[in-house]
Amino acid sequence: MPEPDDSTTAFFPEEVRESQTLAPPPQDPPVRMQPPKSQPPRWIPLNQWAAEKQLGPLSGSPSNWNPVFWLDTTLGQFEIRTRSQVAKWDGAEFRLGFDVRFENFQPVIHELDLQKNFEPLLQPAPLPPAGTRIVVIDAGHGGGNGGTRSVVTGFNEKDYTLDWALRLEPLLRANQWQVYLTRTNDMDLPLSARVAFADQCRADLFVSLHFNAAPSGGKQAGLETFCLTPTGMRSTLTREYEDDPAAVFPNNRFDADNLRYAMLLHRALLKECGFVDRGVRRARFLGVLRGQNRPAVLLEAGYLSNPAEASRIHTPEFRQRLAEAVARALM
Repeated sequence: MPEPDDSTTAFFPEEVRESQTLAPPPQDPPVRMQPPKSQPPRWIPLNQWAAEKQLGPLSGSPSNWNPVFWLDTTLGQFEIRTRSQVAKWDGAEFRLGFDVRFENFQPVIHELDLQKNFEPLLQPAPLPPAGTRIVVIDAGHGGGNGGTRSVVTGFNEKDYTLDWALRLEPLLRANQWQVYLTRTNDMDLPLSARVAFADQCRADLFVSLHFNAAPSGGKQAGLETFCLTPTGMRSTLTREYEDDPAAVFPNNRFDADNLRYAMLLHRALLKECGFVDRGVRRARFLGVLRGQNRPAVLLEAGYLSNPAEASRIHTPEFRQRLAEAVARALM
């Protein structure tokens, strides 16, 4: 495809504003190491945990080789498959840190998964009070960092993420959020500066907007949502980053709320836009999340390497639907 024109006036429906002044970017936050546990990790039968939490009933098909189990709660239903890290919450996929074991015809869950993946979803995302809540919306890439490129139009990811952010801003303001954008024009911005900007704004929530690409060709499709990997677990995706399960980052203080917001936004985008569900995933390689001192989520809303999804992403109507889905979730 031909290179996109330098002018954005034909691409964006609104005039692009000047970006806010950012604080000097800090260095990457230091990593502290968790001391080794004196006791080995515990594996807990799910029915035992459910009884302690007054949940249930636990149902399933224990006679199958790879049985599936369901657990009802007041907010939704867990679905797990033994010998797998893929789970579902009220129909939306998320990834566990450890395979579910199958012992004595019952599913057995690692204690960290119960603490970091099950218990947080028993409560809704903690939206701050209306009128005082602050969100930073991060349009991924920018300037010389174009991100991935559409196989259909040749436009860069940076163009689509900026348009998505500009469409989202007024919708969130109408929902009584104070909204700040890390960039409002085509500027290159270090990841550390995006983190510093969220600190400067005293944000309650950070949402980074992206589109995906797969090196294997055009078959990969769907929605992925990322939040930081809890300490003690391995990441779902590493991308050659040295993934140390003992690492502790500033954003790990918000593990529970990270997952709550990630599931909230992920489910809203699935419902509104009809994506293939690739799940809420955990990663440490995302520098824009590691240093955040607030709940932080990164959205990958479709594949620009997939011709069908790239065509959808290019339409203003679809990007408006993306914005409306995020805004509706955060009402």
